[in-house]
Amino acid sequence: QVQLVESGGGLVQAGGSLRLSCAASGRTFSSYCMGWFRQVPGKEREFVAAISWSGARTYYEDSVKGRFTISRDNAKNTVYLQMNSLKPEDTAVYYCAADALGMERVAGLYDYWGQGTQVTVSS
Repeated sequence: QVQLVESGGGLVQAGGSLRLSCAASGRTFSSYCMGWFRQVPGKEREFVAAISWSGARTYYEDSVKGRFTISRDNAKNTVYLQMNSLKPEDTAVYYCAADALGMERVAGLYDYWGQGTQVTVSS
């Protein structure tokens, strides 16, 4: 069992930055690939980024490439999402998720989810 808690969301102006954190409970954090997703009301949850067990490999949705960076610290059981050059269309609830099998962009393949943190980007 893995419990995930996101933090770091908030209100920021367009062009600004935020860093989201996702703290995981349990001793097996390094056994999971981690992903970040986002969701706006009325739309499906959208893949943002994923990172491998060790952090050596990352994968991004095209619209965030070059602006967002996913990283992890297995000693701290935490995964991060550094978001730069934010745009109003990045406004969403951001979720982290854990997947034992690999880096996936399909939300339904993830095993565990956090409760989400709101990110609002004003124009």
